[in-house]
Amino acid sequence: MSFSSGNAVVDRYIAEGYDTVRGMSSRFAATICGHVIRRQSELGIKGHIAEIGTFEGRFFIAMALGMADDEHALGIDTFNWPNDGLFDLFHSHCARLGLARERYTAIKANVRDLSAKDIAAALGGPQPAAQALEQKVRFWHIDGDHSREALLADLDLAEATLHAQGMICLDDMLHPGYPLLIIAVHEWMERHPDWRVLCVIDREDIVAAAKFLISHKDVVPLFENDLMDTFKGQHWVLGSEWERYFCVVLTPQPRIAIVD
Repeated sequence: MSFSSGNAVVDRYIAEGYDTVRGMSSRFAATICGHVIRRQSELGIKGHIAEIGTFEGRFFIAMALGMADDEHALGIDTFNWPNDGLFDLFHSHCARLGLARERYTAIKANVRDLSAKDIAAALGGPQPAAQALEQKVRFWHIDGDHSREALLADLDLAEATLHAQGMICLDDMLHPGYPLLIIAVHEWMERHPDWRVLCVIDREDIVAAAKFLISHKDVVPLFENDLMDTFKGQHWVLGSEWERYFCVVLTPQPRIAIVD
């Protein structure tokens, strides 16, 4: 890719290690999100990183490598598919690719069995500095069960544990295999009118599907122009229409159809 997140550690992992970990999130999306996490740090937005649906850790490692020294990462998964060896494989990938064991916590559980208090307790981490962050998550990645009910519940859990200026990243949006997920997002955001879709990160192919970045509406100006300016070559200038507003669209090959 001709662009980067701006974090050398994250960019090195995406270039050299990302494809050695099985998963379906794209290098393109990981680069954009790595940039967002870096910009959060530059803006003084401190907090933790968390993910629902960690699998082998492909996207998790990319996010966690972008953390500040006093932050912690949390991965939640049943870790039993395709077999019970997944949990050990996840830890081995983290060790091999430079994510130290003390920097993250992995919970082997069904996320429906976890509460906001459980998330806060898990993010207490081994260091006192982590506790000073009040266990708030600044960047959530949701890639759990692909049903409307599960996504709605995941969004509620993420929102309850999110930093006031935090971001939620939703996986497999607009995917032809999971067409009802977007309905869950619409329902949830109708119940939370102070939220906006900040950015649509387009797919690379049928597997590496699109992601949405969503946040409180007052967070949007902190990132909107920055994303358009930083990724000019990937900015689809028509934007994405959400009835009451437009949001940024970033895509690997922005183009407009030519109609003869």
